[in-house]
Amino acid sequence: MSAFQNSLTDLRRSFHRDPEVGFDEVRTKARVVRCLRALGVEVHEGSGVIGVLQSGRGNRTIGLRADLDALPIQEISTHDYVSQNAGVMHACGHDGHITMLLGAVELLTRNPDFDGKVVFIFQPNEEHGLGARAMIDDGILEQFPLDEVYAIHNLPGAPLGEVSTRTGQICASESLFEIEITGQGGHASMPQVGVDAITVGAEMVQALQTIVSRKLAPSTGAVVSVTEFVTDGQRNVLPGTAILKGDVRTRLPQDRKDVECFMRQIADGVAAAHGARADTTFNTEFIETINSQEPTEAVVQTARNAGLKVIGDRPPMSFSEDFAHFCAAVPGCFLLLGNGTKPPFSQPLHAADYDFNDALLPIGAALWAQLVKDRLPKRKTM
Repeated sequence: MSAFQNSLTDLRRSFHRDPEVGFDEVRTKARVVRCLRALGVEVHEGSGVIGVLQSGRGNRTIGLRADLDALPIQEISTHDYVSQNAGVMHACGHDGHITMLLGAVELLTRNPDFDGKVVFIFQPNEEHGLGARAMIDDGILEQFPLDEVYAIHNLPGAPLGEVSTRTGQICASESLFEIEITGQGGHASMPQVGVDAITVGAEMVQALQTIVSRKLAPSTGAVVSVTEFVTDGQRNVLPGTAILKGDVRTRLPQDRKDVECFMRQIADGVAAAHGARADTTFNTEFIETINSQEPTEAVVQTARNAGLKVIGDRPPMSFSEDFAHFCAAVPGCFLLLGNGTKPPFSQPLHAADYDFNDALLPIGAALWAQLVKDRLPKRKTM
C-alpha cells in the first residue's frame, strides 16, 4: 500500500469514527478546513466548506462535490474504527467521498498543470435533501460560477472501481405525501351513525395503487408507497380522523406532477363518496437528478483512459440525490464508483454493517484529478 493510500485510509477512518448528521457537521467541517489549509488551498466557509484552487489565468471553472453528513443509525460493525458517536454512523460512504475529494485536492496541488479553476464543494445535509439548496442559497454559484459540476457516489456490490453513469435521468425524485381524512367518529356498535375514517382510508390506500398500475405508462418506473396509517380510533371507538403518509419516486418531473394530480383527485373523490373530507399535502424533498450529455461523456472517456471498467448507459437508480439541485443549475454528471463485491463492501447503503472500501480511495482521488486535467486546458509553461 502506498504512502498516499495509507494517509487517505487514516483520514477516512478518522471521519468514520466521528460521524455527524446533517447541518451538525461541525467537527467534520473543521477537519476538512484544516486539510484544505494545510494544502495551501483558498477556503470559504458557510453552510458547507468550499476550497478553491486557481492554476494559471484561465477562467474556466470545474466544480467537484462531496457530501459531509452521516445517518442516525447505530453501527454494528466490528472493525477497529467503528463510530464513537452512539446512534450515528457513516452508513452511506460519505466519509469516503470526503476523503477521495481531499485526495484529489492533494494530487492537484502537487501538480497543477492545468489552466483554470477548481472549486471543491463539501456539502452538508445530503441525506435530507437540504444541503445543496443551502449552499446555492449561500450564493455559491454567484460567487464561483461553474462551467461544469461533478459528484461521485460509491456503489456497493459493483466491482471495485467500476464507473457507471448515464446521460439524462440517473436518480429518482422523492416526494412525501400526507392525506388527512376527516369523517365522524362514533361507537363501534353503530357504524351507520358516523363516517368511519378507517374505512375511507383503507379504500384510499387501494385506490392510490391505480396511479401506477392504470394511470401512468408502465415504462415510467414510478413508485407510490403508503408507509403510515394513523387513526384516532380505540378499542370500541370508530375513528373520526385518519392520516395516510407515504413516499413517491419518479424519474421525470412530468410524472411527478401527474402523480400529485391523480393523488389529489383520488383522495378527494374517495372521501366525497363517503361524506368525508380529504386534505392532501405533497412535498418534493429531492428533484430528479439529470446528467448533461457533455460532462457525462467526459467522465466516461476519462475513466476509460484510466483503465477503469465503464458502464456508460447504466439503468437509472431508484434512490434520490441532493446533487440534483446542482445539476439543475449547471451542466453536471453524477457517477457511481464500485465499492466491491464482498461484505462489508457489498452491504447495502444505509445498512448498519456497511463500510466504505479504502482500496477505492486512491482510485476515486486519481479519477477526480484526471477529470479536472481533461476538462481544463493544459497550463502553458514559460
